[in-house]
Amino acid sequence: MPRFLTLVRIEEGAFQMEEADPGFEERMGALFEEITKAGVMLETAGLKPTSESTRVVWEGGKISYTDGPFTETKEVVGGYSISQCRDMAEAVEWSKRFLEIHPPQWKVTCEVREIEEM
Repeated sequence: MPRFLTLVRIEEGAFQMEEADPGFEERMGALFEEITKAGVMLETAGLKPTSESTRVVWEGGKISYTDGPFTETKEVVGGYSISQCRDMAEAVEWSKRFLEIHPPQWKVTCEVREIEEM
């Protein structure tokens, strides 16, 4: 079965977890339990803020480093998951369910990409 990488994109600093409704964490936990029991979820994690990261760029035959935060970037990868699904449609459906759990005033985007198997 193919594997998929889902990149969870957020506007860093646009919202805080404290702003979530009281049932948010419970709904998220239930979904993660369901997707794990279904044998779909292989791995998932949130990422630390860009203020604690470094970009490494290869350009013009040289390496450059930029420490965060990256003020020129509005949207960042805030987390990821690796899942094993029948097809892209199933992977997208799980992402849709993940997004629907979030408070409606938050903007969260999932980019779902199939992992190229070697």
